Amino acid sequence: MTRDEVLAVFREAGAFLEGHFILTSGLRSPVFLQKARVFMYPDKTEKLCKALAEKIRASGLGRIDYIVSPALGGLIPGYETARHLNVPAMWVEREDGEFRLRRFEMPQGARVIVVEDIVTTGLSSRETVTSLKALGAEVLGVACLIDRSGGEADASVPVIALAEYKVPAYEPDNLPPELAALPAVKPGSRGLS
Repeated sequence: MTRDEVLAVFREAGAFLEGHFILTSGLRSPVFLQKARVFMYPDKTEKLCKALAEKIRASGLGRIDYIVSPALGGLIPGYETARHLNVPAMWVEREDGEFRLRRFEMPQGARVIVVEDIVTTGLSSRETVTSLKALGAEVLGVACLIDRSGGEADASVPVIALAEYKVPAYEPDNLPPELAALPAVKPGSRGLS
């Protein structure tokens, strides 16, 4: 899928929002990609995740033992991508502020791809990678539906994005006037970092 085809799926689902948004990182943006509105539709989710699975296969990373996603946002794309790769899906969740693989066991040396929904700064990805490496996993990379950093996010491992879409993001005290004139909305799922 091309970037425009991926964004078209978001638009069709009413998930491409424009306004003044507070991102999970605390940065502000005129665009918010509300992936939950895409994940409402199994056909749209399947289309995106099947394409992501194909891109992962084409990346040449070799054998993949598990897909692991950060809860909550990565659960649906992680599961659906794992289904297309025919490997088990697991997830990490926060425990005392840190990601942990609480409900599953993973053998030492397991070859893992972290699947995310949307990557902006790479923070959740890095935290997930760190937690998996601490268990002895070999983290091959992070795969996401959209990399909204345009390839600049630091996930600490290679990033495979179905689409890169560079969206402006601003510090709250350095907003362009047209963005500052709009009321800010926090539609994300996690508190500010």
